[in-house]
Amino acid sequence: MTNRRIAKIFKSRPTVEGAGVHLKRAFGYSQVPQFDPFLMLDDFHTSNPDEYLAGFPWHPHRGIETITYVLEGLVEHRDSMGNKGTIGAGDVQWMTAGSGIIHQEMPQESPTGTMWGFQFWANLPEAQKMMTPRYRDVKAVDIPEVTLENGVTIKVIAGEVGGVKGPVGDIVIEPEMLDISVPVGAVFTHHQLPLGHTAFAYILTGEGYFDDQRDAYAYEMVGHGWSDTERRCSCCAETVVLYEHSGSAVQVTTTDKPVRFLFVSGKPLNEPVAWYGPIVMNTQEELKVAFEEYKNGTFVK
Repeated sequence: MTNRRIAKIFKSRPTVEGAGVHLKRAFGYSQVPQFDPFLMLDDFHTSNPDEYLAGFPWHPHRGIETITYVLEGLVEHRDSMGNKGTIGAGDVQWMTAGSGIIHQEMPQESPTGTMWGFQFWANLPEAQKMMTPRYRDVKAVDIPEVTLENGVTIKVIAGEVGGVKGPVGDIVIEPEMLDISVPVGAVFTHHQLPLGHTAFAYILTGEGYFDDQRDAYAYEMVGHGWSDTERRCSCCAETVVLYEHSGSAVQVTTTDKPVRFLFVSGKPLNEPVAWYGPIVMNTQEELKVAFEEYKNGTFVK
């Protein structure tokens, strides 16, 4: 077993998307293709309704998958195929846009006062860009949780831990998506990383060491202020840790604080990316066709 090293650490940045939703972008367009096959990760976390209720009105997608994971709050969705529903706390929606879908995602007033969730974009390979759109709607009660002897808990959304498989399967990029909590003074080692798959962690709360080197100068730190004088080797909330591709395991250690993070991995596509707005294809010509079809009403197949 060889532990993976950290390649880069990114600090998420505030931005506004949709009709006025305030969020933190962990990575996106400017990081392509470092996270291949993943394109974007947004973290929306606020207790101010004015920062989320405007939502994401009707918009198209083609050539990608969008993965929404809600920790607190409610998000109503509907689409051009007649699907509609609500995603609540702990629920996941894995939408394959494929050949094209038009939908909207509208957060509702949160029962807890706080809206907190995430949306990932994952790319589709050229051969599946125009596949039939489909959904994986997963309720919180259907997501298994594994508890290890040292108190580490793992919600298995996609992939497998200790013989327990997540409910999301049959996805092109062979994804793994885990919600992991490591208590104070514990060590978590994940042994099942496929060789060459892209892997990253996004820290939700707390603090921890995300490799066994503990050398803050062994990797690049992106998005930290030029005047920072303290370079820490532990990683805190709203930070994304991108791992090198070599190695079969990831090790996370805590000291006097627990840490909770999302761990995501997937098979790189190694294909060209042509991306504009909500549509991601392989060439600029394919983008042009997509937007022309959207304008003339032939986008949805």
